[in-house]
Amino acid sequence: MSRFQLLSDEQWALIADLLPSSAGRPGRPFADARTMVEGIIYRYRCGIAWRDLPDVYGPWQTVWRWHRRMAGDGVWDRVQARLHEHAQQRGLVHWDVSVDSTIARAHQHATNVTRRKRASSNYKNLLTEPIDHTVGRSRGGLSTKTHQLVDGHGLPLVTICTAGQDGDSPMFIPLLEQLRIGRRTRPDAALGDKAYSSRANRGYLRARRVTTVIAQPADQQANRKRRGSRGGRPENFDAARYRGRNVIERGYCRLKQWRGLATRYDKLAIVYRAAVVLNGVIAWLNHLRDTP
Repeated sequence: MSRFQLLSDEQWALIADLLPSSAGRPGRPFADARTMVEGIIYRYRCGIAWRDLPDVYGPWQTVWRWHRRMAGDGVWDRVQARLHEHAQQRGLVHWDVSVDSTIARAHQHATNVTRRKRASSNYKNLLTEPIDHTVGRSRGGLSTKTHQLVDGHGLPLVTICTAGQDGDSPMFIPLLEQLRIGRRTRPDAALGDKAYSSRANRGYLRARRVTTVIAQPADQQANRKRRGSRGGRPENFDAARYRGRNVIERGYCRLKQWRGLATRYDKLAIVYRAAVVLNGVIAWLNHLRDTP
């Protein structure tokens, strides 16, 4: 394969039928779907402006329109769902899931749009553009936070983007509620760092009979001891199992090798999130290819 091609023929065959095609379309010639997808991938890998795409992909406006429309239609979410099912059928999904978030600084080209303060977020419909475009001001400036739930191999299962100043703990339950592969919605264990240690999160996992592997911060431990017998029993913590949580950190390293994701250049939140999901699609394709 050339430097302008990332997907092999076998990988493309797994997802081609879920992408727009020229079948039954009269009129003007339809752009080649594989060329458009490779152009989208190339743009985010390099972090270049759309108008700087190499001529091998055709007009950059066409590639951009494809990406915008597929982002709004949820194409990459459907592709990733299919890959999840393929992996589940082959027994390749590790059901010790980990949760964490990562920050991407928003470039000035992503922030020159009108933003209003968000009153509430609807995490059940991720294809609706939020009024703040998931750009918020954190310590590092204007930024976007990507929250992911990954399996035991570090491969993404659920992706939600929020404003940079949003907390991690409130996103724990929305991530788990969107986990579904076939008929299965409940993991074996949920791993998280101290940011996810809250009564609500632990109660949610306990009610669903999911093993909780979440580190407890020192202030919560001290508060329990200070209350004596009213503080209840210490939380169970499997330190050996917790070591597996590093897979999500390694997954974010893979994600940020795409320069267009390490820094956000997209004005629209759904467009940026679609590229994050596309990165996960490539990771799942490679996993299915490399695992016998």
